[in-house]
Amino acid sequence: MDQKPSESPNEPTLPAGSNLTPDEYLTAYRKMLLVRRFEEKAGQLYGMGYIGGFCHLYIGQEAVVTGMMMAKRDGDQVITSYRDHGHMLATGMDPKGVMAELTGRQSGYSKGKGGSMHMFSVEKGFYGGHGIVGTPAPLGSGIAFANKYRRNDNVCLTFFGEGAANQGQVYESFNMASLWKLPVLYIIENNHYAMGTSVERASAQAQDLHHRGLAFGIPGREVDGMDVAAVKEAGEKALAHIRAGNGPMILEMLTYRYRGHSMSDPAKYRTREEVQDMRQHHDPIELVHKRLTDLGRPEDEMKAIDKEIRAIVNEAAQFAQDEPEPDASELWTDVVATKG
Repeated sequence: MDQKPSESPNEPTLPAGSNLTPDEYLTAYRKMLLVRRFEEKAGQLYGMGYIGGFCHLYIGQEAVVTGMMMAKRDGDQVITSYRDHGHMLATGMDPKGVMAELTGRQSGYSKGKGGSMHMFSVEKGFYGGHGIVGTPAPLGSGIAFANKYRRNDNVCLTFFGEGAANQGQVYESFNMASLWKLPVLYIIENNHYAMGTSVERASAQAQDLHHRGLAFGIPGREVDGMDVAAVKEAGEKALAHIRAGNGPMILEMLTYRYRGHSMSDPAKYRTREEVQDMRQHHDPIELVHKRLTDLGRPEDEMKAIDKEIRAIVNEAAQFAQDEPEPDASELWTDVVATKG
């Protein structure tokens, strides 16, 4: 939306088309930096052997989940796939608990038994990262069904990647969500490479994944997923459309991951020059940094925030290394639901 001219000559002018205030930009900068520094540290711990199994980093995609969390209301739920650390942090989950789960410690969110892809926090409205491709679509639709049944006006923000957009269960979910006008927002995080193949090689009509719901009457929109302000604006409009009783909607976030599909992926299917170009010219955090600078925020303030975030992440990493592993008896807990 267009901003009104400043009434005071000393008041900074917002970037054209921006729907974020200076304070909101600062909040977004802090949140995105937390995800970036956390993921960088997780990569280090993986290389040192503290994190085992699968580990999918979110570096480069920070604006998507940050902008969407700024757009949602309290009570809305979040569910995603295995590239989930950023979503956990953006919903307000404790970095210590997330990192402890990555290292398999008893203080982790799943008591050290779930690892990178399986953490939950009902308190924060985060209904898990899920390791099976495409799974968030039916699960998120189920959460949305519960919302409609309870008439609570909540929307389930359902994230999955562009590779998952070809899954049959996704289209079954679209059909039911449209038929029953479920309050679910499907967010396709299109980072262009799925597991190890470019979206153009794997998906028909690859440039229009946001149109995948048209056969079911579900409107979609393409969004610049590297611009947190654009994400927030698109998220607010989509959520308002859904809350008005119009049924589901799809947002295709055009984003980019800097690292491989997982820590075991050397990502040889793309050039270093391509990745470097994205870092230099389209980095979501640098974009916010520049806008803050243009708004008159001092560089020392930005450096102080980065220092603060690094300290939080380092503390979480040390906590995750010092905590004990779960006792062997934990193998027998939380296997089946108990009454009462």
